[in-house]
Amino acid sequence: MPLVLAATPLGDSRDASPRLVTALAEADVIAAEDTRRLRALAAALDVTPRGRVVSFYEDVETARLPKLLEALHADETVLLVTDAGMPSVSDPGYRLVAACVAEDLPVTCLPGPSAVTTALAVSGLPSDRFCFEGFAPRKPGEKARWFAALAGEQRTVVFFESPHRLAATLAEAADALGERRAAVCRELTKTYEEVRRGTLPELAEWAADGVRGEITVVLEGARPAEVSVADLVEQVSARVAEGERLKAVAAEVAEAAGVSKKELYDAVLTARRNGVTGG
Repeated sequence: MPLVLAATPLGDSRDASPRLVTALAEADVIAAEDTRRLRALAAALDVTPRGRVVSFYEDVETARLPKLLEALHADETVLLVTDAGMPSVSDPGYRLVAACVAEDLPVTCLPGPSAVTTALAVSGLPSDRFCFEGFAPRKPGEKARWFAALAGEQRTVVFFESPHRLAATLAEAADALGERRAAVCRELTKTYEEVRRGTLPELAEWAADGVRGEITVVLEGARPAEVSVADLVEQVSARVAEGERLKAVAAEVAEAAGVSKKELYDAVLTARRNGVTGG
């Protein structure tokens, strides 16, 4: 039987899927990040787990692995749930999944709520390409290096932060990244859900008075540096000199840089005629 990763509601129990309800009722073993929250969720869903419930939080994750793997080898279904959202996404689960993969044990997933994609969807920032960075570093030096590394990231960035560190983190982000747009998503799906959108300096000023609840931050990606056709002529000419076809190279480079293919192709031919480049 498989290891079943199951997404649980972020706050509103009505977001639980029918498959989660069935899994809670039928699993042989339920590994829960917080057994009290698991039982509260089960009660809200009017379901009584028939299997044994074991705790599976960060400090005991490694110690619990052998017994859970033993259960899976014995053809028992093990259901893994965390306090909210998807297991293994900044929550316990990765080590167990990796161990199952190493031992060729089946792993499946009951999809559902995720703070990452929920925040991304409501942020109003580009969602076609994004990256998830987990929790922001706690130490100031590490955090400064983290933001420096993100300065050139063109994808939208999603990360978690604790409410009591949010103001300082946003202030450091504003110092490192300037007027970058962002959204702070607080208490998603819960009674006091709030989404604050603005520039990093604006959001840092707002957070300075104190913020409560579960926090997900969505950060605008870096804007690509503007590249002129003239800047790309030498790049194309160098590749053509190595034996590549001009039309194909010009089309590829132009598409990557977001410039006109015809304009770049003509610029390379002009440079050739004027003896500006080789090839």
